Amino acid sequence: MKRWSFVLALSLLSATAQAQITGTVSGPPPEIPAEACPALKTLKLPNTKITRAEQVAAGAFTRPPSPSGISAAPNAFKKLPAFCRVSATLTPSPDSDIKIEVWMPVKDWNSKFHGQGNGGFAGEIDYGHMADAVAQGYATGGTDTGHAASGIDASWAIGHPEKVADFGYRAIHEMTEKSKAIVAAYYSSSISHAYFAACSDGGREALMEAQRFPADYDGILAGAPANNWTGLLTNAVANLQALLNNPASYIPASKLPAIAAAVNASCDKLDAVADGVITDPRQCSFDPATLLCKQSDSDKCLTAPQVAALKTLYAGALDSSGKLIFPGYTYGGEDGPGGWAPWITGPAPGKSLMAAFGVGYFANMVYGDPKWDFKTFKVDQGFKAATEKTSRMLDSTDPDLKPFIDRGGKLILYHGWNDPAISALNTINYYQEVESTTGKDKTESSVRLYMAPGVQHCGGGPGADSFGQFDWTPGEPPNDPQHSLYGALEDWVEKNVAPAAIVATKFTGEGASRQATMTRQLCPYPQTAKYRGSGDPNDAFSYTCSAK
Repeated sequence: MKRWSFVLALSLLSATAQAQITGTVSGPPPEIPAEACPALKTLKLPNTKITRAEQVAAGAFTRPPSPSGISAAPNAFKKLPAFCRVSATLTPSPDSDIKIEVWMPVKDWNSKFHGQGNGGFAGEIDYGHMADAVAQGYATGGTDTGHAASGIDASWAIGHPEKVADFGYRAIHEMTEKSKAIVAAYYSSSISHAYFAACSDGGREALMEAQRFPADYDGILAGAPANNWTGLLTNAVANLQALLNNPASYIPASKLPAIAAAVNASCDKLDAVADGVITDPRQCSFDPATLLCKQSDSDKCLTAPQVAALKTLYAGALDSSGKLIFPGYTYGGEDGPGGWAPWITGPAPGKSLMAAFGVGYFANMVYGDPKWDFKTFKVDQGFKAATEKTSRMLDSTDPDLKPFIDRGGKLILYHGWNDPAISALNTINYYQEVESTTGKDKTESSVRLYMAPGVQHCGGGPGADSFGQFDWTPGEPPNDPQHSLYGALEDWVEKNVAPAAIVATKFTGEGASRQATMTRQLCPYPQTAKYRGSGDPNDAFSYTCSAK
């Protein structure tokens, strides 16, 4: 026990002090003594108050109440190994109240750190993905980004610019720095590699890390990033006006199947496979006017005001000079449980998720008026006000990734072509800007983009939507680089093996009845998967990656 008395003393020191005393330790012992975790309660870190440091027995973790009302599945945490759970409050500003948690497996730590991001307006820690990380041997950290609220609630932002800054960029960085120090103190060992993975707002957070804090992570996986936050939510309000300013323009969810059927009839066969999946919607030239009702209105057709609204949704927000503020939605994502019904049209006028995000953002973050009426919105003035008020804090659109790349960082972006929340074209635009700014060769050495046909927001849709974007795919080897973007990212960072095509899978059924029904190749952009002309169209190896 003499060695562990020394380790416990070291745990009270900063990671820097430990390194000065001990140098680099090759790795932790197979299992950390139980007393090492509670000793972290007295660890001193800047602007940090550790409120919990306790060892959780295998399978004993219970998820705290969720501000969003999310309830864990009964067995969601039952397979967790024993881990050290540390909770802390960070206060980098006088108005900051950033809650973080750091989880560290008691034994068989793989020497890596996994940072977990958020979705929407954040407001809670992603315990589910932290559990995935610990189960695979990672030490992991997560944060609520400085407020407790539902992911569609931004009322906390009124009168609190420092909290907006925490949400925008500061909380993830603070969580990362403090988590690394806590991990080093617990194991008395250096972290070998640090990774960050998240989607949606988490994709925005991921790019913020690469742009502002290039030393935080060695590898970053950014999915469907809401990085052009001001443009995205300007577009959301412009779309809301297109649908609702004239009540006759509103497109009810009952009409979405007809729209989707018309889109597929026009576009599905362009990739030589009729399967309900459009490989590249940019090749489609669908005209919404073909759905115009010839006689009476019905769910099988659109009225003239609805046709005009649909064209606006596909076109994207334009300023008064005709300049694009944010790209429109691509063809193919209209129908399905994760399609336009929840995101764009909603169950009733004004009740969609994008309406909640757009109105919540402008009312609370831009104008500071909870009674703000979206019908008064003017695109030019609103976008200008949003840019001036919040762009510096919320937008992660800087294409200069040289500092991140020059220190060896690797970035993988992905986006589903059928995304009904954030246009997939936005991520392509950002990738092209990175290539133009950073240089094609430098970009090729460290950045990849994967576009996923038929995949909706972060997952779902008719396409092959399981490809390691949520870190680990159930039923497959963890982090298999042939099937997992996360695994490919690790290979790239640790072995310098650049990722090529990834085999994505479509699963149907649950539990014992769950089975793979389709596989497809996801190709590094600008390549796309082309059908070879023969073979099972549901088999990935019937396709080849081609830039033509």
